[in-house]
Amino acid sequence: MNKSLFGSGFSWHLDRRVLKVLSILAFMTISLMAISILKGEYTISPLEAFKTALSLDRSNPDYTFIINTLRLPRTVVAYLVGVGLAISGTILQGLTRNSLADPSIVGIDAGASLAAVTFIVIFPSAPLFALPLSAFVGALSVALVIYLFAWSQGSSPLRFILIGIGLGAIAGALTSLMLTFGAIHDVTQALIWLTGSVSGRSWEYVWLLVLWLIVLVPLSLGLAVELDALNLGDDIARGLGSRVERQRGLLLLVSVALAAVSVAVAGTVSFVGLIAPHLGRQLVGPLHQGLIPTTAAIGGLIVVSADLLGRTLFAPIELPCGSIAAIVGAPYFLYLLIQNRKR
Repeated sequence: MNKSLFGSGFSWHLDRRVLKVLSILAFMTISLMAISILKGEYTISPLEAFKTALSLDRSNPDYTFIINTLRLPRTVVAYLVGVGLAISGTILQGLTRNSLADPSIVGIDAGASLAAVTFIVIFPSAPLFALPLSAFVGALSVALVIYLFAWSQGSSPLRFILIGIGLGAIAGALTSLMLTFGAIHDVTQALIWLTGSVSGRSWEYVWLLVLWLIVLVPLSLGLAVELDALNLGDDIARGLGSRVERQRGLLLLVSVALAAVSVAVAGTVSFVGLIAPHLGRQLVGPLHQGLIPTTAAIGGLIVVSADLLGRTLFAPIELPCGSIAAIVGAPYFLYLLIQNRKR
């Protein structure tokens, strides 16, 4: 399948291996989401859950509340958050040519969290749609500072990581400071949100994510060939006709926006943007035309799995999906550091 996108000099190509992998991931995701909807303190049969989800049977109001109000929107939010974080991490790793880059590691998530917590504390009654905008401003501010310092004398992956870690630490400290000024109810809400959780997320959050992702995901797919060119180095990219700084800036904006809306809805779910691209490259290779959709599917699967484990492992006690992702992601990050050191 070939199709011209974002210029006559580039074409879109998706090979059969990618389609096969995406089909398997789609089957796994649908199965896991179905289990997530069925399992919980109140178990519902597959047939009853199916009829309730499609509004074919409303005779049992308890089923309607559990499926359509609690579990289904929560599961969909978890998947969409994973998609956003995974694509964001994929773009960052491609831009920096650094396999350790991830929104949560380089400080972008911390900037979004600082802005969102500040917004929650200062404007607790503000409309829901304003929260992603504030998170976007915070994430973009951190990303711009990293960009200016990391590319001041040419691209340096190590400098990018170190500056990001430093800015993330500063943003984290300021976030803690903001929590001391808020009312107890708002601070409690912010603390729960900071752990990374999709608990209590309604259809309002689903549509909020959809409105952002319906623009950002196709844009990231359309820029996949440009990202491949930038990944080869600035000189080669210019030789291929790429407007390097313009495309890099646009890709950075897309990555920041994806991370910001995900963090605004679910809080800090760490390491999804680190793990998903690595798994994706092992499955379909490094070309971003196939890697971005594959990574998106893996990211959604990871967050849905983390949320399901958090709800069921120690029920009725519930662990945030961000904690589960961190438990798995932190050792994986250390493993990657050790592997990179050996090279």
